[in-house]
Amino acid sequence: MSTATLAFRLSCATGMHRGDRAYQQDQVQLIPHHRVPGCLLGVVADGMGGKSGGRKAADQVILTAQQLFERYAPSREQTGDLLKQLVLEAHLMIKLTAITSEEEPHSTIAAFVISPSRECDIIHAGDSRIYHFRAANMLFRTVDHSYVQRLVDEGQILEEEANNHPQSNLLTGCLGTGQDPPITHRHINQLEVGDTILACSDGLWHYFTPRELGAILHALPPREASEMLVNKARQRARGGGDNLSLALVRVDAL
Repeated sequence: MSTATLAFRLSCATGMHRGDRAYQQDQVQLIPHHRVPGCLLGVVADGMGGKSGGRKAADQVILTAQQLFERYAPSREQTGDLLKQLVLEAHLMIKLTAITSEEEPHSTIAAFVISPSRECDIIHAGDSRIYHFRAANMLFRTVDHSYVQRLVDEGQILEEEANNHPQSNLLTGCLGTGQDPPITHRHINQLEVGDTILACSDGLWHYFTPRELGAILHALPPREASEMLVNKARQRARGGGDNLSLALVRVDAL
């Protein structure tokens, strides 16, 4: 995405792989605003529940995001409010879907909006993550709504032990459950040229340290970085990999 009226360009890429699962239940999308150059929404949804239930839930997250972003007016509306509305409406729609099906569809969400002024708003629920890198250095990542993250927070296990914990897939919050979803919002005042925002499901981040992610994102253009991350995750999964998906956006100079 580029425009002569902006002093920067957003270089973008997505990646997705079914992994070694029978069904693809992840969904990912980058959506440029159709009226406002330099405004972009990125969404990753990791669906769970039954053979097709997880995909239905992830599809509902993407559909809700498309509909809300279509009506979004950046000059008049707060971006954080848009993202909170996305979480709550997608949660409600997934619950309505569950009423008409035998499955129990749930989904994570990791979503961000970048504005023409290079502000960035982030929201997430579950264990899909958003990372903010400056060059190769991680400045921030979201904190999972998961059982093992709670153990880490309480000092019962180390962060390095969380990935291999037998209950690493238990979530304490996501969309579509009986409980209201967590709404964890973060605002970045301004992204700098060279910054990268990465949203990804646990099928990807499980196989990388932040240092490795930062090195790859800094060394390669987004499309090549996306391909390398997917390929390395597949190699490291050794035939036991989950669905994986990612959306990344780098701020480049014109």
